[in-house]
Amino acid sequence: MDLDVALRRLAADPTARVDVAAVCLHLSADEYPGLNVAAYRNTLAALADAVRPRIQAADTLPGKVAALATFLFAEQGFAGNADDYYDPRNSYLCDVLDRKLGLPITLSIVAAAVGTRAGLAVAGVGLPGHFVAKAAVGSQQVLFDPFHGGRPLSKGDCERLVSGVTGQPFAATDGALAATPPGFVVQQVLNNLKGVYLRQPDYPRAARVTGRLVQLLPGEPTQRRDLGVSLLHAGRPGPAIDHLAAYLASVPDADDADAVTAFLK
Repeated sequence: MDLDVALRRLAADPTARVDVAAVCLHLSADEYPGLNVAAYRNTLAALADAVRPRIQAADTLPGKVAALATFLFAEQGFAGNADDYYDPRNSYLCDVLDRKLGLPITLSIVAAAVGTRAGLAVAGVGLPGHFVAKAAVGSQQVLFDPFHGGRPLSKGDCERLVSGVTGQPFAATDGALAATPPGFVVQQVLNNLKGVYLRQPDYPRAARVTGRLVQLLPGEPTQRRDLGVSLLHAGRPGPAIDHLAAYLASVPDADDADAVTAFLK
């Protein structure tokens, strides 16, 4: 896979059929140059090979999901890293596979990658404040929570989960529980990393990740602004100029136009 080509495809169409796990592994190579992406893809394939007979043996969709969840979370030990939620390794899929710790979104990516490779259609679902997964066969679907051991979720569970995280009411309609398109999954992974690196702060890495967001969201001027500011803080004022100037050209009346102009000066 060529990462730049994949990001261009997703920029043009967030619903484009791409292997999200493969995209995330190639993004991991930005942090770990020389990463053997093929080896990690083989890891996902091996996990799928191991669980496939159990999924095939289950007669019902809930049984198939239970087989996948038991394998990944009870036996393989994948778990949510609640103790160090903002560790950037939780967002790099190679680290998630090595450490078996991750965020709701990266554990959902693992579940989707393994389940789908094993013959069970699994996709991520971006609920407000939390990311889960669902398996579907025809009109039947089963939602489950990879961050919490793969426990199954009813619509009522989803409503309570979101309300507990956000403090806001949530209606678990069919639309709200729809699978999240690949482009938006990748965008959220990158946004998580961007937030972590800005919080630290680690501006060289924030600039690198934001550069990928600019590729994915070429029409979003705030990403150009954030890339310019991160580059400036990282000691790279030359490359920052074009991005800051592009932001001002796109939204000259922005509330922060004076601040961005000051950065340019």
